[in-house]
Amino acid sequence: MHRSRTPRGARAPTSCAPWSGTPVRLAAALLVVLSGAAERATAQQSAQALRRTTAGTTARAMLTLDSIYALVASRSPRVRAAAALARAARSRVPGASLPPDPELQLGFMNYTLPEFRPDETLGMNQLQLMQMVPLPGKLGAAGRGAGARADAASARAVDAWWEARMAAAMAFYERCEAEGSAAIARETRRLLEDVSGVAAAMYRVGAGRQADVLRARVEIARMDEEIVRMGAMREGAIARLAAALDLPADAVAGVPVLPDFPDSVPSRETLEHLALEARPMLAAGAADARAAAADAALARRELWPDLQVGVQYGQRRMEMGVDRMGSLMIGATIPVFARSRQLRMRDEATAMRAMAEAELAAMRADTRGRIGEAYAALTSARRLAALYRTTVLPQAEAATASALASYRTGGVDFMTVVDNRMGVNRYRQELLTLDAAQGRAWAELEMLVGGPLLTTAAGTSARTAEGGR
Repeated sequence: MHRSRTPRGARAPTSCAPWSGTPVRLAAALLVVLSGAAERATAQQSAQALRRTTAGTTARAMLTLDSIYALVASRSPRVRAAAALARAARSRVPGASLPPDPELQLGFMNYTLPEFRPDETLGMNQLQLMQMVPLPGKLGAAGRGAGARADAASARAVDAWWEARMAAAMAFYERCEAEGSAAIARETRRLLEDVSGVAAAMYRVGAGRQADVLRARVEIARMDEEIVRMGAMREGAIARLAAALDLPADAVAGVPVLPDFPDSVPSRETLEHLALEARPMLAAGAADARAAAADAALARRELWPDLQVGVQYGQRRMEMGVDRMGSLMIGATIPVFARSRQLRMRDEATAMRAMAEAELAAMRADTRGRIGEAYAALTSARRLAALYRTTVLPQAEAATASALASYRTGGVDFMTVVDNRMGVNRYRQELLTLDAAQGRAWAELEMLVGGPLLTTAAGTSARTAEGGR
């Protein structure tokens, strides 16, 4: 992320000796360089207007937030995995409230060996059917628990979508910041190259100072470092974005376009209410609490035995014909280890229910805290961005123009003008950082409330990540 730097203030005006013997062409070249830098912001505004008119023809080269979200929905492995897990949990619900399958047994009783023939007196063929009948209430509790767990898995699948959406948006805004900062750094370097050439020429004819030449070269080296750092930041953002979308890096190499941010921000109370009502993660936690309550109800019934009902049919051949017999069996489990098993199951279910309720309370508190942090970051970024656009940048531009006018009359030295111009560029970088911070805050708030807050589909601004305002 770009590190904020406080712009250096303008140097105090110093008196300069008349430039006797300075070639007119060097002075003219210097004024052209500095005047061109001062007018560059106006040229960028014209370029922005041109981008608006050509946006339709260059749409294929643009990378918008809408296109990123569409790719997340269709390509994200985590979203697909969470959706598959939710389908698996939902598939278990119908069978949870059904009794165990009946058991059918076929027996060949009292056969002689090794001939394997029925004994003439005791030999018999038997068919037996057994069914376990749970105590009333057990199947209902099991069904409620399975349904609640399926609801939790479905809510987590939705939350996985919002998490993946936020992660992709973070990488997108990071890339916007890196692209814009690199563009400003390249522009600043070009300015310094021009200034360095003029300063070197002036120094060669004795009209300039060596310190100005060395200072310009130091600033060029610093801009080279900045460009390399921003390039690495850009590549990292592209890699993270491509990984989130399960795509190769060149598939997301278009020019990122910042969306239009809303003119107003909902109140913090409104955002908290939306989050507590609609955040999928909280819905999953509430479903987990319901599942734990159903498990606790089921555990309380485990002490009561389940019945087993069976019927049996047998037949054997007798001298007088076939002798047929039938039997009815009723049994029950005996909780002889209730103190160590069933009662401990109650304790476990009660503890798990308390844990689920505590986790839900913790998630709600964490949601409120994260909304507070994101809301503070958003409002701060919006206010600072507005301050930069309405006050800081215009004043910095005015200071640069004033320094240029003073330089023409010999009131300030040449590097004072350069410092003022570079200060403007640094403010533009800070503005890019604030725009990216605002976008990240919006993305996190959307994840926390579980709903869109940016109407990105309504249109995107022409503020490409090239340092334009």
